[in-house]
Amino acid sequence: MPTVIIELLEGRTEAQKAELAKAITDAMVRILGVPPEAVNIIYHDLPRHNIASAGVLFSKR
Repeated sequence: MPTVIIELLEGRTEAQKAELAKAITDAMVRILGVPPEAVNIIYHDLPRHNIASAGVLFSKR
């Protein structure tokens, strides 16, 4: 049972996440030979104030 964990900045739509889940599932089925039912995808939506790059919070960019 492959599990894919994806961390994203909050704000992506449900439709975007669904499209990404479908594409990732299709790739896992094709490449790994697993059934679609075996693929789990977990999204972690991260608030912009919880991520920084180069010492600057994304909420301040």
